[in-house]
This record gives sequence, structure tokens and C-alpha cells, in this order.
Amino acid sequence: MWLRRRWPVGFTAVAVAFSVYSMSAAGVALIALFTVAAHRRAAVAGPIVAGCVLVPFLTPLVRPDVPVPPWWEVLLGFACIAAVLAWGMFVRARRQSLRERARRVESERELRLAQVRQSERDRIAREMHDVLAHRLSLLSLHAGALELRPDAAPEEVARAVGVIRDSAYRALEDLREVIGMLRVGLDRSDEGPERPQPTLADLPDLVDESRRAGMRVLLDCRVGEPAAAPAAIGRGAYRIVQEGLTNARKHGRDGQVSVAAGGAAGEGLTVEVRNPIGATAVAGIPIGATAVAGIPGGGSGLIGLAERAGLAGGRLEYGPTAAGEFRLWAWLPWPR
Repeated sequence: MWLRRRWPVGFTAVAVAFSVYSMSAAGVALIALFTVAAHRRAAVAGPIVAGCVLVPFLTPLVRPDVPVPPWWEVLLGFACIAAVLAWGMFVRARRQSLRERARRVESERELRLAQVRQSERDRIAREMHDVLAHRLSLLSLHAGALELRPDAAPEEVARAVGVIRDSAYRALEDLREVIGMLRVGLDRSDEGPERPQPTLADLPDLVDESRRAGMRVLLDCRVGEPAAAPAAIGRGAYRIVQEGLTNARKHGRDGQVSVAAGGAAGEGLTVEVRNPIGATAVAGIPIGATAVAGIPGGGSGLIGLAERAGLAGGRLEYGPTAAGEFRLWAWLPWPR
């Protein structure tokens, strides 16, 4: 009987053949038939079942001394064969269903894992663009201004060089922060605490930084308690204004930008950045469109902001207006 799992079809055929001569082999043949039905296709089990059905008719030919069984006994034997066959096919179907379910669960788990990884990569890419594009655009514009106007006044040159140095330093700090996001799960006990993330209360500092870089920025912040805004909402608003100022430096005219933020808990937070479209000036040095055209930008920042706003449950709009301005507007939910 232990051999039936290794060679189910051959063992069952031998058991059925023996059951023609000996009734004691009939029980073994039924158990072997169940094994075949549970582990093989119906096309393989069919000939075995046919052999089992022929056993009562072949026995009198091989054993004339055995009396012919009554019809009800033959029908009972057929019923037992059918029951064993059905039971084995049910077990096989259930095992296949469980294996298919396990494969489906594993496939769904791998799909969810791939989606989580892709989402994490997208989040890191957005974060890297947000924190670096702002600093590097400052550095590139001021370097371009010095290249195009080497005869500028010493105080203007010193001011531009100071902005370049400060932007490079802050860009390295921001890059270190983003790279630190990739070290999840590593032992970082020897490192200091992470830098605090920007919030809505940091908007004035962001505007002052752009003003020191030579931009004319008007800030209208009508948020009652900026520090009370949720961290995710405040950070999203900060990144929107940051991207708006970055785009204004690349494509704005005269470095003039207007920033407006307003809202309260239960009403939502509205952020708007407007700037004229045209040439610009850096640290008092007019540089025209040449240096601006050298700064790469494919609109990925605005796409990332739209994704960020959508993930937060808000919406974002951007584009030129009839007044010759570029308008970046966003609404973010602010629960009570």
C-alpha cells in the first residue's frame, strides 16, 4: 500500500488485476483508485475505473468455483467505485484550488510589494527634486549672472558669491537629508538627530531667503496659526511655494513674485504663487534670458506637486494667465 503514492497508476492496475482473482484485493484496489483520482487527471483515472467495473464479470471466467454475485451486490460495488472516484476527484479539485489560491496570494503580495517600492521611489524622487531644485536654481542663476556680467559692482558680485556659497551649503545639507531617507533599517545610532522638516511656519524664512537672493517677493499669509497646521499639509504648502519661487527664478521677469496663503482648520489651506513671465534679474544684476535658458527643467516639479496634492486629498492648478503671469494655485484639506 505504501507504493501507491510513488506509482499510483501502475499499482492500481496491478491491484485491479489481482481483484479479479481474489476478493481480498478489492479493498486495496478501491484505496488505490482513490489515490489515482486524487493525484491524476480524469483521463488517466477513466481506464482504471473501466477495469474496476469489469471485475465482477471477469471473475467467473477466472474462478469458476466462485458463485456469481447477485445483482444488488454488483450495484453496491459500482456505487462504491463511484463514491471513491468522486471523493478522490473532489480532493484533487480542492488541492488545486488551494494551490491556485496560494499562488494568487503570493502574486498579489509581490504586486503590492512592487507597488510599495515604486511608490517609495516616486516619493524619494519628488522629495529630491523639491529640496534640490530650489537650491541649485539659485546657485545656477547667480553663477550665470557672474559669468555674463563680470564687470558688475564689487558689492553685487560679493552678494552673488555669498548666495552661491550659501546655496551650495544648503544643497549639500538637503542632499544628506534625502539620502538619509534611503537608510531606513540601518543602524544610525552614531548620527545626530534628523533635521526638522519644513512646515507652514517656515514660509517667511523661505521668502526671506529668496529676497536675499535678489528677488522681490510679496508674502500675504492669512493663516491664523501656521504652527497648528498638520505637518503633512504644512510641508506640502511649503514645497508648493518653494517650487513656485524656483520656477519664478527660472522663467520670471524682474524677480517679482507674489505669494499668498490662507485658510483655517475645517476650511482647507489655499496657496497661490504668481509671477510675470519674461527675463529676470539676480542680486541686482540683469541677466536676461540667456542664463535662464541654461537651467534645465521639464515640468517634473509641477507634476510632482500635482501628485503630492492629490495624495493629500487636494488639487493643484497651474498655467499662464491672460495678464501675462504664471499662476500656481493649490488647495489642501485641513481637518478640524
